[in-house]
This record gives sequence, structure tokens and C-alpha cells, in this order.
Amino acid sequence: MQNWTLTADEVRALTLDELALRVLASAQDAWNWRNWLLEVRQDHYPRDPDTVQLLSEAWGWLQAKCLIARTVDQSAAEAFTTTRRGRQFLLHGAHWLRAVERLDVDLVPELEFTARPQFLRGDYETAAFTALKEVEVQVRRRAGLSDSLVGTKLMQEAFRPPKNPSDQAGPLWRDDLDPGESVAQMELFKGAIGLFKNPSSHRRVDYSDSTEAAETVLLADLLLRLLGKIPDGPVAGEGVDLHGD
Repeated sequence: MQNWTLTADEVRALTLDELALRVLASAQDAWNWRNWLLEVRQDHYPRDPDTVQLLSEAWGWLQAKCLIARTVDQSAAEAFTTTRRGRQFLLHGAHWLRAVERLDVDLVPELEFTARPQFLRGDYETAAFTALKEVEVQVRRRAGLSDSLVGTKLMQEAFRPPKNPSDQAGPLWRDDLDPGESVAQMELFKGAIGLFKNPSSHRRVDYSDSTEAAETVLLADLLLRLLGKIPDGPVAGEGVDLHGD
């Protein structure tokens, strides 16, 4: 196994996912994972069963994560092929897979069919921007506010508290909550849009960190879920059509 160069100490030092990545990269010309394991044992660790066990665990991890699958071209139970996700794993690395697994939850429908596919294609910036843009769109729709209002100004107007006892609050102000909580909700939406959405509207944001992009999508998912809990009617702003287009 000429392309396998890790010493026993290096094998033990790697996390399981990083070890599995190295194993899969090494085995791309192999067709049978057990044969690969036997050959590596014979060539590199003939008297080190503990290291061989770690490599076996790496193969088990690859199977559990559906990064390899049975191939119909061979009858042996140990015959394998690299899956589509496995090829992405080889291309983007263990960090990518960890980020993908962060998003392995049910997203709101608005993000399930937009942000998730973009993220899985590796277009992290578009996925993050799309997710927060959806927050902006849904806030505007629920509040019935003008298309000319965008970004933090939109959030301020939609969620603002009353200026005085006779003032009508923003359409999404929550009279049913403690005033401090309602203000905090406004600031949460403003902060998210101001920090993560607005900058990418005006300059290129570096979302090469797939984990940061995944967390941004999850933040947008949380904001949309909070928005969905705001009641229609007087609590969410009297006299405003919250479902207007």
C-alpha cells in the first residue's frame, strides 16, 4: 500500500473523521475494504492490532455516515464504492461534513428548498445570504410594510415599541410579552440582519468557513420560527394586513 504513509502514532493522533478521510483517500483504487485493511496491516502494522482496530473503526464510520456503499459490481460483502457524499467529503474535508451535519435537522420550508441545496453544493455565501434574505422578506410580508424598507430599518419599523402611550407600535411588536422581551426580540432581528445579511449585500463576505455559514442558516431558521409564533391581529399590530403580499 504505497500511498499509505501514516505511522501508528499519527493514526492514534487523528480524530476518527480525519482518519476516515485519510483512509478513504488512500482506498480510491481499491474495491474491497477488508482487502485494503489486510494489506495495510501486513505492510505497516503486522504486530500492532490496536492500530489496525482504529483503521477498522474508520471503515465502520465511513459506512455509518453513508460515505461508502455496497457495489453491485462485486459479490463480496466487503466490496464498496464511494458515494456522492463521500466524493464531497474527499473534496471538502472533514470540516465540511461536520458543518453539513449541523444542518441535518428539519429547516423551515422556506430554507429547506433554497439554502440547504446551496449549502450542500458548497456555495456557502449564497446559502447564508438566501437564508437571511428570507427573514427580511417574511418580516416585510407579516408586517405589511413597504418594499422600500430594507435591512435594519425594516426590522426597527416592524418590531419597534410605542414611542408614547398614544403611539401605535410596530406591526410585530408583542404586547403580550414583557416590554423588555419585545425590545430584545427587535434587537435580535436587527442584529442578525445588520451583522450577517447587510454586509453581504454591499461587499463580499468570506464564508469559506462552512461551519459559520451553517450556523448563519440555523440562525435564520430560528428567526423564522420566532416570527411564525407572533400572533395575527391586534397583538401583532392593529389595522395592518399581516398576510399582504
